[in-house]
Amino acid sequence: VSIHSTTMSVKTKMGEKYVREEPMIRGPQFLVRLRSHTVFENTPIKLFCTVEGFPMPVVKWYKDGVILNLSAGRYLVEAKGGSHSLVIPRCTTEDTAQFTAVAGNIHGQASSQASVIVKRKFLRVVGINPANSIHYTKINITFVEKFGPVFATEGESATLSATMTLNPNLANLQPEAQWYRDDTRLFDSKWVKIETGRGHTTLTLPNLFKDDEGLYTLRMVTKGGTAEHSAFVSVADGPPPVPSAPGAPMDIKIHDANRDYVIVSWKPPNTTTEGPIIGYFVDKCEVGTENWTQCNDHPIKICKYPVSGLFEGHSYYFRVRAVNSRGISKPSRMSDPIAALDPTEFERLHGGCICREYTTEGKPPGAPSGVHASETDRTYVVLSWKAPAYFGKAPMWYYIEKAMANTETWQRVNTKVPIRSPRYAVFDLAEGKQYKFRVLSANMYGTSEPSKPTHLIETLELKGVPSAPGQVIATRETDTSVLIQWAPPKEPNNLIGYYIDQCVKGSKDWTSANHKPHKNTKFVVSGLKTGETYVFRVQAINELGLSEESQESAPLTVRAALTTPSAPYDIALLNCDGRSMVLNWKKPLQAGGAAIKEYYVDKRRSGTSMWREIHIPPVKERLYKVEGLTEGAVYQFHVYAANLAGLGPASKHSDDFKCEAWTMPEPGPAYDLKFCEVRDNSLVVEWQKPIYAGSDPITGYHVEYAKNGTSDWKTANEKAVSHRFLKVRGCLKQGSYSLFWVTLHRFALVFQKSHLSLFVAMHFLKIEVSCTVDEKSGDIVLSFESCQMNASSQFIWKKDYKEITDFSKGVVIKTEGSQSKLIFKNPEKEDAGTYSVSVTSTNGVSSSYTISTEELEKMMALSYDIRHPIIPLKSELAYKILERGRMRFWLQAEEISSKVTYKFFANNKELSGMGHDVSTGIIEFIMDHFTEENEGTFTCQITDGGGKAQSSLVLIGDGKQGQLILSLKGCFAKDNERFYCIYWISFYKTESATCLLLPQFSMKTTGVYKATISDDRGKDMSQIDQITVKHDFDYKCASPSLGASAAELAIKCTATGIQLQCHMKYYTSEMNISCRFIDSQIIEPMEKDKGAYSIVITNSENSHKRTMDLSGDDRGKVVGGLPDVVTIMEKKTLSLTCTVCGDPKPQVSWLKNGAEVEPDDQVHYLILNEKKIELYITA
Repeated sequence: VSIHSTTMSVKTKMGEKYVREEPMIRGPQFLVRLRSHTVFENTPIKLFCTVEGFPMPVVKWYKDGVILNLSAGRYLVEAKGGSHSLVIPRCTTEDTAQFTAVAGNIHGQASSQASVIVKRKFLRVVGINPANSIHYTKINITFVEKFGPVFATEGESATLSATMTLNPNLANLQPEAQWYRDDTRLFDSKWVKIETGRGHTTLTLPNLFKDDEGLYTLRMVTKGGTAEHSAFVSVADGPPPVPSAPGAPMDIKIHDANRDYVIVSWKPPNTTTEGPIIGYFVDKCEVGTENWTQCNDHPIKICKYPVSGLFEGHSYYFRVRAVNSRGISKPSRMSDPIAALDPTEFERLHGGCICREYTTEGKPPGAPSGVHASETDRTYVVLSWKAPAYFGKAPMWYYIEKAMANTETWQRVNTKVPIRSPRYAVFDLAEGKQYKFRVLSANMYGTSEPSKPTHLIETLELKGVPSAPGQVIATRETDTSVLIQWAPPKEPNNLIGYYIDQCVKGSKDWTSANHKPHKNTKFVVSGLKTGETYVFRVQAINELGLSEESQESAPLTVRAALTTPSAPYDIALLNCDGRSMVLNWKKPLQAGGAAIKEYYVDKRRSGTSMWREIHIPPVKERLYKVEGLTEGAVYQFHVYAANLAGLGPASKHSDDFKCEAWTMPEPGPAYDLKFCEVRDNSLVVEWQKPIYAGSDPITGYHVEYAKNGTSDWKTANEKAVSHRFLKVRGCLKQGSYSLFWVTLHRFALVFQKSHLSLFVAMHFLKIEVSCTVDEKSGDIVLSFESCQMNASSQFIWKKDYKEITDFSKGVVIKTEGSQSKLIFKNPEKEDAGTYSVSVTSTNGVSSSYTISTEELEKMMALSYDIRHPIIPLKSELAYKILERGRMRFWLQAEEISSKVTYKFFANNKELSGMGHDVSTGIIEFIMDHFTEENEGTFTCQITDGGGKAQSSLVLIGDGKQGQLILSLKGCFAKDNERFYCIYWISFYKTESATCLLLPQFSMKTTGVYKATISDDRGKDMSQIDQITVKHDFDYKCASPSLGASAAELAIKCTATGIQLQCHMKYYTSEMNISCRFIDSQIIEPMEKDKGAYSIVITNSENSHKRTMDLSGDDRGKVVGGLPDVVTIMEKKTLSLTCTVCGDPKPQVSWLKNGAEVEPDDQVHYLILNEKKIELYITA
């Protein structure tokens, strides 16, 4: 009994040592957790668990951290009480994933995870000798459309797609599309969506983070080989939460996950323009919730942090935010979900096998062995050891003890938390100190002896950021990218990677070329501007931050690096006379960044392997006559192309050509088919006429086309064309293949066809030629700007698809950078036609423009007007009779400059003394004494810059007393002769006059007179606005009483002031008029303008005076004004009324938009009384 009591006492005490995690009360708790499974494809699987809690928890299922889509029927979920299950009726390899069940109620959440691995079934084939080699079907893959570099910002989306052709294209032998980022295979997930069909594949990044930046590679894998294409995807920082805050950290990784802690690491962002980073905050969120909590109270300076205090069996996400003096960055992309599990439990759940041998019950376990540090940091060490060789069935745990160097004082590390796995992190160590550790194993029966202590382990000490990288060298890569290479830093200090910055030469605007640390010392900077000059620098980075910048590279201008050209192709035979052959071939598809200078042609007899060069020096053109051949022999040929970089590869050898003289009556084939101006539904085909003409001349050509792989040939032109080009419409689709050939016609008979030419509709360029008239020079200009250029590119201009080589008629080609202009200095009617331009060493950049005869005539007229500009005149040359026999001649231009020049002619004699006013545009000439000798033609010529103007006036009279001169736009009339002569003068090479005689000028002849003159140079028109006759009388007899015809002074209101007017029924130049004020208009009347105004009209015998008193006490005012806005419907009567006052009685004028409103049938003035005035407009 005493022995039994002692045993029970030992078990009780040992049970107290075994610390169990206290279950959550009322919250969710898994009684039966999920188990991991490994199955073969096409087999069913069932994951089940049991959970308890109050209220009953709700369970959600996740696959790789993404909530499971149950609508497709691929997954079945069952729930009965606290038991929950997930059934996959038919597993596929896509079901290989980590599945999570998250249970939650109002008191909390709990989660359980399990891994499912689906393996393929491998069948053993009987009867095949393994030693025999297996020959796979060779599938040739050609990329038709490739994805290029992508430059995006965080939060945006990006799509990479490629289309390809397969030869042969077999439904059961489709290649596998594999996507990689920096050599890491990508699979369909929350962050990456991959879609692959027959002949195309697409990768979509729906929500970009800097983690997505890198070199993306598509590999099309077949049993017979691989085709691949790569391009760089750049992801820049998005807008920060606050200005100048740092960018988000990236590449969040979880290390050493255990039952109550994990270690989180990340990479720091680049700080090209932002301030230095002070530290980082780490956040966590339990799977199935959206509650993010901050793990550290103060920013940590290094890019690694141990997060403790996790609940065993729960899964978590983690993210990181950076901090500087301006604020906190946006959070990084959250990590993949990680479960807080004991490593041994994690290994068991993922299919691992732990083999143990059990000893007798009642004994403590043996001592662990092989204790060592698997990871060392500044404040923690991760220890690993081997489990004891033998132990019992009772649960076992471990204790860890530490001691400082040179002491034997051991301190137990984990007193409350049991350690069940042979791996654990010891935290809260001093930086740069030496420690030793040992481990003890224990169970309910006791504790083992301590393990052998580790050797002295020294924690890391901060050594600072890396030193600056070494020399930076930039070399050319393509026309938009540069290869950067540099020497690594001498002091790497746990180097993470590098950031590369770029800057246009001469500026200080540095931008980051990569937004994610690059590991290697080589980097291709993409997205640069062709022809621009850049400098580069590099910074190294570790957990503490960025190093100093390296020295800047030497400036480099972005141009494509030179390479050898690709091989020529399609060698064709154009003629043979029995001793020689004329060959033609197509130029290489890739010129290598430089113009192809020469070709080399080799020959051999059919059936032999020895090639012989047949010409020295090399051939410059793609047309060559091979001489010295043996009649009746069969030959093969191949061709090399060469540029500045060297000799390219040989072409595929030609077909067998037999050396027999051509004697057939039909012509040989057209050759050198070329394609240009590729658009959405059209292209232009060009070709050369046959070398062998046959017996009769060729009358026309037909172009036929068909889709590759079919025999459905269609004729592009119903009527044969005589020229050697044709625009074919409606034959293209994006990425389609089309076959073309040209059929020759002679006397309505169809003869030999050209060699087939294959066109691949890669992509369509929509850059067109523009046609304008230069506003300064008047030149007609065709302009084209290329979207693709390299150092060897040239612009080729053609008229009607024949290269322009004759520049004797004023045609000039001017090229600057990526823009070229075809300029017509002296355009003629013969210049109408189709003008095309192509850019060499590009992917088919070309365009055309057709100038019709009508358009050319309009542009020539506009060009003439620009080159011979006319200064617009407000008023033609006019005159005014002044006192003392003086005459003022004047005209007014719309606008003149201070550099204006002018000449005044009287009867073809130039006079001096003219003046001008730039502000008003008036040019005038004062003649001191105008007599009969001065009668005739007066002309003023104006020149201002490139503009010119001319105006003339004719003054003719007999000088008799009392004559009346009426003048308007060069008209002249004489009343005492009882007829009028009206003159119009035409001012071209000669001066001439014409007149219209009116024998009896009376009221019937009152009206508007107009004269028009024209010749082959154009036409001109002159007009007398109004000639009115009121009375006929003898002016000579009535002259003494002419002054008495003056009416009383009247006031006229204007928009700027008031005018004093005196109307005279009769007036002669001999009258002398004087008034108190020189100006007849008072601008903005003020108090000082009050007073009496008078005008005196005198002649040789008497005088007449008219007076107006403006000294009244009350000036004219509008007391009751008009409303600000009046709204009225159409076809209604508008009435506007206002109240005025003043002494003397004011006169009222109505203005509309600053112009006086004249009364008519629709507009009426009403004076309601002495003060009220009304304007009304009838409907």
